[in-house]
Amino acid sequence: MRQCCDVIWAIINKSRKKVFETEGEDIAALCAKYTGRMMEEKNKNIPEHVAIILDGNGRWAKKRGMPRNYGHVQGAKNVEVICRAAWDMGIKYLTVYAFSTENWNRPKEEVDALMKLLNQYMKNCQRTAKKNNMKVRVIGDKSGLSEAIQRDIAALEKATEDYDGLNFTIALNYGGRDELTRMVRKIAALVKDGEIAPEDITENMIEESLDTAGLPDPDLMIRTSYELRISNYLLWQLAYAEFYFTEVPWPDFDEKELQKAVLSQTQNETVYLAIQEIYDEQGCSCSISELCRFAGISRSAYYKWLTDVAVIGLFADTVFIHCFAVCPWGRSWH
Repeated sequence: MRQCCDVIWAIINKSRKKVFETEGEDIAALCAKYTGRMMEEKNKNIPEHVAIILDGNGRWAKKRGMPRNYGHVQGAKNVEVICRAAWDMGIKYLTVYAFSTENWNRPKEEVDALMKLLNQYMKNCQRTAKKNNMKVRVIGDKSGLSEAIQRDIAALEKATEDYDGLNFTIALNYGGRDELTRMVRKIAALVKDGEIAPEDITENMIEESLDTAGLPDPDLMIRTSYELRISNYLLWQLAYAEFYFTEVPWPDFDEKELQKAVLSQTQNETVYLAIQEIYDEQGCSCSISELCRFAGISRSAYYKWLTDVAVIGLFADTVFIHCFAVCPWGRSWH
């Protein structure tokens, strides 16, 4: 690791005059100057709202020679663990995808077991919410659920409505397209009844007609078990969220995995702010966004390159924000 650092330092010092229009200022001094600021930004950039697709329960159980429902039971237990971890990290809103409108297509035996588990979970969740001061909300087409589950949902939401800790939202019998369809019907009825004109429809009106009305849009979407799709989840709300996919199945997704996911989002934002500030102070004529457009890469790809070049470890915060000096596109930066 030390040898790798020495190589990086040598390349940076050799290339720094291309990026910093200054002479005589040691690169280490510049690193020290911005490291503290980056750490402050990391603490400020914890996502307010994280949405998670809880995937991999069945595969996790099968790998252990157990029935799929065993995986769902363990996955349900893990929800409370992640709720506590999220709140401890400073996350204010957590939304989980528990049962989709497409999940009805699974084998009847599995669906029946899931409904039984959900029914029990709703009852247990009242105790969990009280213990952790969580405000719980359920989104989705509740009319498609049994009357017993609907009663438990109503009781849970009523019992927790005044809690001021984590805002925990459970997506049950939820589908993004279904939500948008219900929203369109709701607004169309208002137009039909003459309460509003078509030109009165705004983004705010649409948002207020969605299941998630009153909630901020997610900043980060996490999907476990490495399926690289969002599966009809929060289609409107995820428009500007960052996505994080991990191979770890949901029952194994612990506090450390959550921290890694959050770090991936905060690191991108922190590095962007830090490098942009260096650009501004050093009088570089090209912004990071302009550089990425010129090079034909996304900002995410750019950050990935930085991560790959930098030594991840104790030196990361120091080296990370200056490794762009050796970027292959460096010649176009000023």
